[in-house]
Amino acid sequence: MYPTVAEALALPVIRRGRPRVIAGAAGMQGRVRWAHVAEVADIAHLLRGGELVLTTGLLLPSDDAGLTRYVDDLAAVGAAGLVVELVRRWSDEVPGALVSAAERHGLPLVTLAQETRFVTVTEAVVALIVDAQLAELRAAEQVHETFTALTVAGAEPAEVLREVARTAGLPVVLETLGHEVLAYDAAGEDPTALLADWGQRSRAISVSERTAYHEESGWLVTVVGARGADWGRLVLVSPEPPPHRHVVVAERAASALAVHRLVARDRESLERQTHRTLLAQLLGESQPPADLSARAAALGVPLERRQLVGIAIRPGTSPSPAQTLATQEVLRDLAEATALAARRVTVPALVGVVDDTSVRALLSLPSTAGLDGVLRRLAKEVHRMAATTQHGLPVVVAAGTTVTVVADVRRSLGEAVHIAGAALRSPSTRLYHRLDDVRLHGLLHLLREDERLRAFADRELGPLLARDTAQGSRLVELLRCLCEHGGNKSAAAAAAHLSRTAYYQQLARIEQVLGVSLEDPESILSLHVALLVHDLKA
Repeated sequence: MYPTVAEALALPVIRRGRPRVIAGAAGMQGRVRWAHVAEVADIAHLLRGGELVLTTGLLLPSDDAGLTRYVDDLAAVGAAGLVVELVRRWSDEVPGALVSAAERHGLPLVTLAQETRFVTVTEAVVALIVDAQLAELRAAEQVHETFTALTVAGAEPAEVLREVARTAGLPVVLETLGHEVLAYDAAGEDPTALLADWGQRSRAISVSERTAYHEESGWLVTVVGARGADWGRLVLVSPEPPPHRHVVVAERAASALAVHRLVARDRESLERQTHRTLLAQLLGESQPPADLSARAAALGVPLERRQLVGIAIRPGTSPSPAQTLATQEVLRDLAEATALAARRVTVPALVGVVDDTSVRALLSLPSTAGLDGVLRRLAKEVHRMAATTQHGLPVVVAAGTTVTVVADVRRSLGEAVHIAGAALRSPSTRLYHRLDDVRLHGLLHLLREDERLRAFADRELGPLLARDTAQGSRLVELLRCLCEHGGNKSAAAAAAHLSRTAYYQQLARIEQVLGVSLEDPESILSLHVALLVHDLKA
């Protein structure tokens, strides 16, 4: 907002005095907040910083120590520069002590060879400051209007960042509080260089205020979100300290992004929050509220005299930091995709996120509808819609048993979750999974919390797990190969990438550690089940 020392010296009224910078050229880009005429030596304590001090030198000390102290004091309070008229006190040059002290502090020391009216200089510098402030205010007003229009129009984050880059001419990045990049605009620069090692670089940048410039990194950082519910940071990459208008750009953009998120969340809640409430009541109470069926029917999902099927949809892989804000956001997008899929195949359904693992849906079908055909069409559409979300994750679709009364819906929804969990352990290309499809995996998943099952796995595998941990061996992995290949040692050796001789030696060691015979089919079966249970605990 303030002009630099160099810009002040370029004013015609100063140029007529034939200015010459004789020391402290490194400080020429310092900002001039005011121009102050001062002849006395002890002026520093009356200054506030940023002043361009004008003097004839008449009352300055005559000794080197006094002149050095004078410059030291000006530098200590943050004066922008010192202008000395060479007419009355010194005619050709200023004392060396003054020059040396100014150079040491990087304080611009300027001499004027011609007599200059300081009042005219002050007026010109102040006018320059006022003009700069007015220009900055006009630019800030334009920024406010631009980003207000974007907010009202419900602009997407990409549009907001594009406007930031255009207005400031700087690269901009929107990240989560976990330092994961959500969106960016490189402003014409190389995006690879902009995002290289972003998480590591960002974690090293901490600011104490909601908007602050981190000089060492050259980042202008502003927090995004409502106070107490912050969710991200907006970063403008600014190698030079940013002008006030860039700060305004960052803060207005952050506000637009925060409003967009709130509006998007509100749009989701108009339907999804109501569905989530009903699903939570169906899951949480053995006897749902008496008015629940009526409320569901009012949403277009009748529950009386219908086939009711619980559905669970889970992300097929864990989202990477670059793909997601958080698990809840992934599930929220997946819920919207599932609801849209149900509408497209014209299946009435309650759809919502009731925990942090999966999307739940309750399908309501006419008693004469062919369930398999409906599930196939719905699952196909869910897979397609999930792939088009911003996270684009594969999904697992699972269906519980069909029930006909509201009181049994809890069981169907619970089964769907267990089946989806089991299906994740045994990947396949099925569009959807039912209890028959996951077989032993499904049974073990249903019983996974039973301490007796856990104790069984520990008894069967305990010595082998301890051996691997203590010696860094891979006996458990080699046993798994044998079990997964039905006891076929040749196939297991190939899967383990070992010669048959070496693999047989390892199997002999496993038998020794466990005290069992791997020729016994029952032993193989028991160990295979124990491995499946162990995987559930992992």
